[in-house]
Amino acid sequence: MSEQQTAAKLSIVVPVYNDPVGASETIESILPQLEGDATLTVVDNNSNDNTPHVVAEGITESDQATLRFERERQSSYAARNTGIRETDSEILAFVDADMTVPDDWVESALNEFETTNADYMGCNVELTLPDNPTVAARYDHHTGFPIEQYLEYQQFVPTCCLFVRRHVFEDVGLFDHRLTSGGDKEFGNRVHEAGYKMHFAEDVTMTHPTRNSLRALIKKDRRVGRGLCQLQQYYPERYGELGVPPRPSGIKSPDRDLPTSDRAAFSALSTFLTGVRGLGYYREYLEYVRGANNETNSGPPTLE
Repeated sequence: MSEQQTAAKLSIVVPVYNDPVGASETIESILPQLEGDATLTVVDNNSNDNTPHVVAEGITESDQATLRFERERQSSYAARNTGIRETDSEILAFVDADMTVPDDWVESALNEFETTNADYMGCNVELTLPDNPTVAARYDHHTGFPIEQYLEYQQFVPTCCLFVRRHVFEDVGLFDHRLTSGGDKEFGNRVHEAGYKMHFAEDVTMTHPTRNSLRALIKKDRRVGRGLCQLQQYYPERYGELGVPPRPSGIKSPDRDLPTSDRAAFSALSTFLTGVRGLGYYREYLEYVRGANNETNSGPPTLE
């Protein structure tokens, strides 16, 4: 760990796996904002393409950006935990390697975090559509990232837009790296149960590209289904017993002001993707029954 990182007030942690384009765009939007109070740590999660080279090239002229590696476990949560351990700042920010931020993001986010005296904060996320968007892209844009609703009704913020004070990790532990998906929800629920102040920064905005194909939507929802099963496996007292998937949550119903064709398509997609999540859940459940994924239930790692 460098002296610059040790002295920093904010450490921005970006996990990445096989995404050189996304990582490059994220780095380019963050680097110009790095001053004495902020550093950037990109954690490569054992990519097997040229991602590490692209990241290294992208940060080569910055004294406040570093590249670290998480090679022991293939998990975005493990990569984030590595980023936490490799820094020593008062505040941690987590950004995914396909997001971009406006020119004043660091300043405005820190100001919001400090003036509200929050311990855990989520930023607003806007999805950007490509030219001539597909039905899948329009659906993803419509369902979006309802961060405020996640925080209000489910007590968590996605790890693509999250700020947390270090003392929170010291108290409740790190992200649970055993989870394929849902680690952001599980961590947020721990923070909420510990009584820390949670806040939604409506005016601090980040951007995320839409998923533009049915394949991308299926991949995401299959992963979400696996995570739902794992949450029950490791935390049945909080998420229910294994074998019965939790009821679908989130904002999925199409708005009435949409064109009839989009409402019909979005409704069909929502039903289909609910089934995909169910398929992911039961495939993970069968793996558990066969004993293929029975990791020790020791809980999330601690910050040592």
